[in-house]
Amino acid sequence: MDKDEIKLGDWQRILIGDAPAEFLLEVFLRTTLIYVALLIVMRLLGKRMNGQLTNLELAVMLTMGAIVSPAMQLPDRGLLSGVLALLCALFFLRQTNLLGFKSSKIEKQIQGTETVLVKEGIIQVDEMAKNRLSHQQIYAALRSENVYNLGKVNRLYLEAYGMFSIYQDEKGKPGLSVLPPSDKEVQSIHQRPEKPLLACTNCGNTEPAQPKPTNCSICHANDWVDAIL
Repeated sequence: MDKDEIKLGDWQRILIGDAPAEFLLEVFLRTTLIYVALLIVMRLLGKRMNGQLTNLELAVMLTMGAIVSPAMQLPDRGLLSGVLALLCALFFLRQTNLLGFKSSKIEKQIQGTETVLVKEGIIQVDEMAKNRLSHQQIYAALRSENVYNLGKVNRLYLEAYGMFSIYQDEKGKPGLSVLPPSDKEVQSIHQRPEKPLLACTNCGNTEPAQPKPTNCSICHANDWVDAIL
């Protein structure tokens, strides 16, 4: 469009564009048909598309968004090309899932694998860094499951599809509090072990309070707080 054709008071261009007003009805019809086709394809993709998405399923969702937009809005694009693209996305996902079902190696390459973030009350700092996670994300995941002591966590997994899975140790042990240290009122729910221990704020490793430790034996950090039960 030539810049001389752009006028601030040209409401027909602003609201309707260069297409005739009748195209608004066509947009309605296009959107209805694409919406129905999208619902059918989503149903055929399976129940997983309604849950937490894997990398493959997220890629398909983003692709579908790019597919349906031109078919609904551009007058020079036909509907059949959009429907065909939706069917291609369905075919690719089905075939890729089939390959993953037949070969565990292919499945790991496509879907990824789980990662251990906490092991026996100790944060695996290297794995946390590889997955670009912060301590607060881990603490929030634990608090959402009513786990307030890192020492009670036997395993914390980051699943391939991005969710956290927590396996607790029923006995537990003294460990690092995952409650906000600034909230003194909620911190009062904690009990202290009979033998004073300190917990590393970086990885959760515990050491005797006396003599006071310097660098953590696991992550080499030097920031300690009281361990709790």
